Amino acid sequence: MTNQKNNTQAKSTTITFTLQQEKDREIRAALQSVYNSLKEKGYNPVNQIVGYILSEDPTYITNHNNARALIRRIDKYELMRALVQNYLVL
Repeated sequence: MTNQKNNTQAKSTTITFTLQQEKDREIRAALQSVYNSLKEKGYNPVNQIVGYILSEDPTYITNHNNARALIRRIDKYELMRALVQNYLVL
């Protein structure tokens, strides 16, 4: 009986996982890394990232710490979706 009760409790605390959540975590980590690299090089990271998003010109992003290659792996529309979703706290 105790094992059955423990199994029921374990099932009720199951954490759901979606691919979208994992994708959002990857975008957040990449964007944070790019931000840090831009800051280390003395740039205004927010302005540079916005410039990149608007123009799709990779030269807005430094090569320092492989930041340019990192941000180019993120789909522009996925990045915009994640930013809007997080801004609106959805």
